[in-house]
Amino acid sequence: MAIQLRKSYRFAFRSSLYITLALALGGFLILYFLDLLGAYWHWYILCMLITFLICFVILQVRVEKFIYRRIKQIYDDVSLLETTSFTSGPITTDMKTLTAEIEKFAKDKKIEIDTLKIREEYRKEFLGNVSHELKTPLFTVQGYIHTLLDGALQDKKVRKKYLQRAAKGVERLIYIIKDLDLITKLEIGELHLEIEEFDIIELIQNVFDLLEMKAAKMRISLVFDMEYTEPILVRADKEKIQQVLTNLLVNSIKYGHEDGTTEVSVENLIKNKVIVRVTDNGEGIAEQHLTRLFERFYRVDKSGSRREGGSGLGLAIVKHIIEAHNEKIYVESVVDVGSEFSFTLEKAVETEAT
Repeated sequence: MAIQLRKSYRFAFRSSLYITLALALGGFLILYFLDLLGAYWHWYILCMLITFLICFVILQVRVEKFIYRRIKQIYDDVSLLETTSFTSGPITTDMKTLTAEIEKFAKDKKIEIDTLKIREEYRKEFLGNVSHELKTPLFTVQGYIHTLLDGALQDKKVRKKYLQRAAKGVERLIYIIKDLDLITKLEIGELHLEIEEFDIIELIQNVFDLLEMKAAKMRISLVFDMEYTEPILVRADKEKIQQVLTNLLVNSIKYGHEDGTTEVSVENLIKNKVIVRVTDNGEGIAEQHLTRLFERFYRVDKSGSRREGGSGLGLAIVKHIIEAHNEKIYVESVVDVGSEFSFTLEKAVETEAT
């Protein structure tokens, strides 16, 4: 408390002391030359004390009012920025305290502005990617419809072919919209998970069967790392985990080499966890892209070209589904060697992996 008072009243105290000393010196000289110092020395000291107190009170009140009005204007101006960190406490007239508050406020605002700039860049990139994803199938559908309207409608073969292609464009649009809707629900936590116990080996085999023809076109083999003779039970949303496996396997097929292999393994991680690995010997991904690989519409190929199919949201959906289960997903990749995506799952009670 003494330190706070000394800081608050230091200016008035020193100024009053200097004024009193100046007046004391003048009074001392006058009394000395008039030879009255011996008779009036006690009145002289009392007068100096009263002078000091009066100067101190006047200076303190005037200075505080002067500084307060100007500092209050600073607080009022800052409050227009709708900040609570700067104006939540009482207004201080101590310069050191005020300077510290302003520096902290400026630092916080700089961090906030930098964050907003990053978000703005992300928003622009996201909108650009959404626009690119939507305009391709839209222009495709528009082109076929206009061709039909311009005369091709009369030719039955051309009409059927163009309508089928237009239908594929519409299906792609619906696919993108559904994925956007799903990822939005995942991000805001609106998607409810139906947790159940199921055999992850059986689920992987089902996904293999679903993608068998797609893999065969690329002459890519979908295999386990070993023969699993016993079921491995996990606790998760079966439908969502199937979507995770499908998205990862579709990517491995899409970016794999002909006559390549995609291998899936399920291993014990810790007592109550297993880790599912999807490994391929495809194109691989450069290291600088790995940290952003799970962003919506992020492109490894900056030219914007992409093989046919997909919404550009597959890996983002995978990440959100796994995180919704409070689990982790990992990626390792080497260009021209291959990639490995892996994620953890909770094991069912009293279940051991092979």
